[in-house]
Amino acid sequence: MSLTYPESIGVGLLQGVTELFPVSSLGHSILIPALIGGNIQKDLDMTADKSPYLAVLVGLHLATALALVVFFRKDWVRVVGGLVSSIRQRRIETSEQKLAWLLIVGTIPVGVAGLVAEHALRAALGKPVPAAVFLALNGFVLLGAERLKRGGGGRRRAGAQVEHTPGVDADIESDRRIAKLSYRQGTWIGAAQILALLPGISRSGVTMSTGILRGLNHEDAARFSFLLATPVILAASVLKLPELLKPENAGVRGPLVAGSIAAFVAGYVSVKFLTKYFESRSLTPFAIYCMLAGIGSAVYLSI
Repeated sequence: MSLTYPESIGVGLLQGVTELFPVSSLGHSILIPALIGGNIQKDLDMTADKSPYLAVLVGLHLATALALVVFFRKDWVRVVGGLVSSIRQRRIETSEQKLAWLLIVGTIPVGVAGLVAEHALRAALGKPVPAAVFLALNGFVLLGAERLKRGGGGRRRAGAQVEHTPGVDADIESDRRIAKLSYRQGTWIGAAQILALLPGISRSGVTMSTGILRGLNHEDAARFSFLLATPVILAASVLKLPELLKPENAGVRGPLVAGSIAAFVAGYVSVKFLTKYFESRSLTPFAIYCMLAGIGSAVYLSI
């Protein structure tokens, strides 16, 4: 069993977009082939015996993570510098140092949960109907976060434009606002990624929702979500890369390269769009899409 170049490129584009949009990449990677049917459903079935599809998805995740690294390269330079200086000085004083430790404490819970439960959850639930149900649930989570945010008496309406200080880099300003989170808040936001082990639940969606409920505006919640996702996706991809080196997966390496290029480009364009989008808009359109797509897919696939 192998993947064709068109299939790999199509999956790469799908992965690059849905990993960052709050709509679940894994859910779509399961649902789209099932809805299309035919040879595509057969080739892109991760539960099939000796299927290379899951190994290909691992490679595509790595490409998406690299797109995040490139897009947020200046932030990561500041974060790594802050971590090094914090360790050397044995104190946490600057926003860069605080942000570095927030990312660390926010990554630990999902890292542990992923090692313990990821395989079991995806083996048990990595099928079209459960993925559709969880996609609909993802929509309710996004919509619930927006409704709770609006009902919380916040100073700004959901999706309102953030006012930036003239002469100050907007990215640095956003990092400084994120660094005001407590470590407990950072841990809760990062731990929300555990829900994304369920096919159909979006990593960026649940972390953004939790960030919004913990006091972040949409722009900062999206930014923190993307920063948190980067080390998790990178680590998970590196741990699973040996799958691609197995002899039975030799036939997919060519298509994988093409798909990875597509995933990188799609991921970079997506994060560029979303960071701008969430400066003034909310999660509501994505919530409605997930509910309709999830419920519709569950009904269609159950008939």
